[in-house]
Amino acid sequence: MKKWLSGFLLVLAVGLVLAGCKSEGAADQGSTEDIDQEIVVNAMSEPPDLDPALATDTTSGWVLDHVFEGLYTKDKEGNPVLGTASDVQVSEDGKTYTFTIRDDATWSDGSPVTAQDFEYGWKRVLNPDTGSSFAFYMYYIKGAEAYNKGEASVDDVGVTAKDEKTLVVDLEAPLGYFDELLTMWTFYPVKQDVVESDANWSASEDTYVSNGPFKLTSWEHDSQVVIEKNEEYWDKGVVKLDKVTYEMVNDATTYYQMFKTNELDLIQTLPTDVIDQEKDSEEYKETPYFGTYMYMFNVDKEPFTNAKIRRAFTLAVDRTSLTENVSKAGETPAYAFVPEGVETPEGDFREIGGAYFEEDAEKAKQLLQEGMEEEGWDELPEVTLLYNTSENHKKIAEAVQEMYSKNLGVDIKLSNQEWKTYLDTTEQGNFQMARMGWIGVLVDPVVILDYYLGDSPNNRTNWVNEEYDELIAQAKVEQDEQKRYDLLHQAEEVLMEDLPFNPIYHYTNTYLTSQNFKDIVYPVNRYPYLKWAQKVSE
Repeated sequence: MKKWLSGFLLVLAVGLVLAGCKSEGAADQGSTEDIDQEIVVNAMSEPPDLDPALATDTTSGWVLDHVFEGLYTKDKEGNPVLGTASDVQVSEDGKTYTFTIRDDATWSDGSPVTAQDFEYGWKRVLNPDTGSSFAFYMYYIKGAEAYNKGEASVDDVGVTAKDEKTLVVDLEAPLGYFDELLTMWTFYPVKQDVVESDANWSASEDTYVSNGPFKLTSWEHDSQVVIEKNEEYWDKGVVKLDKVTYEMVNDATTYYQMFKTNELDLIQTLPTDVIDQEKDSEEYKETPYFGTYMYMFNVDKEPFTNAKIRRAFTLAVDRTSLTENVSKAGETPAYAFVPEGVETPEGDFREIGGAYFEEDAEKAKQLLQEGMEEEGWDELPEVTLLYNTSENHKKIAEAVQEMYSKNLGVDIKLSNQEWKTYLDTTEQGNFQMARMGWIGVLVDPVVILDYYLGDSPNNRTNWVNEEYDELIAQAKVEQDEQKRYDLLHQAEEVLMEDLPFNPIYHYTNTYLTSQNFKDIVYPVNRYPYLKWAQKVSE
């Protein structure tokens, strides 16, 4: 997989990362010294949390990836490379990693980054009192799961700062993609005295301390976030931008017009009605995005307590029509959970697994009737589909609403909430059916399938299946690559049989980026990375 990932991202870098940006030759024709090195991008909504231990969404992650750095970071081609660590030694059995922290690794307040900062930050994520929804990503570490579940002491966790510059990490079993895993924000360090001196340290630029290429300098909540070049960053020489402004404009028509009037330099998720006219523009980019757009079913809320009714609502959606006529961004209709893009010894994981169902309105009606008879219902309980506020989500929800009326004879209601409120509502289980997207932090099936683990805080459906959980657990320690993928296929089959969710499509991201910039990176599982970006013309 890593060999494929490296090659794929190299192709992506050559074909997409720099595409549409001003050529090197053009940039060299004039000096950029007199050009203000600033870029304005659209985050669309308020980042729910800029604490690395608590962030669970791509909007927060977009900012965090610029203001923090882990032991590993990514190069321009998307490969994991040493970041805040200058060296790593791996034991012969692959279970112990010894990291050396860079001598010049520094916090934005000028103090040195230490191994203790990583030990504290990781154990804080695992501390049950922290309530981190992403703590399970650390379960590969010895003793991490037991501590997080209150079954062991923090001293049993295999993360130890031997001295200020030496961090030793012990794993439960060898993990071939551990370097890749450590690039995600959950594994960033945090400064203990900063965190413990103010419970709201991550909500204001006045108390925010980080160690990445940029630092937080302004946060006007529900309006904009501003980050500026961190002069204390060890690799500051590669950072060309002095300032990045994240605006929070949710209405697609509005932010599209702001791009056209040069108020925004980069926008994503284009309004569906402008995609056709923009596709031939040099500013347009369409990039793979390793994730799935779906509707979650709350299996504890009627009518989705019934598996046949869940399947009926799944079979009644015409995904081809949605992707071709509504979203229009080149997405792939989803008939499973794991997207394409993972190369296994036998071929692409998705192609090997195939589709788990076909759209079938007549079958959907039959299953709906059978499910209602099993429950003793003469009529279906009222159904409300909840989505987070977005013009594109609204259009898709309205199209799905029409499909249910036509194909099932069911009239559902629609409701929307702003992103932060929406996350709270779904986390509390106050929904019947709700939109969600899940992006793999790694290009690997396990990080997609992790979503529906019974004890995953991200699984908001209340669906728990012991067979599914056990298959995922076995896959995580299986050292034979093909056997590992076989176990993951079996797990996905269990998931798709019960269907606690309705997969709609596998993502493609659409962007418009000003031609005034070069060297913006467009990863397959993150939003655009601006570490190397440079403005070359006004």
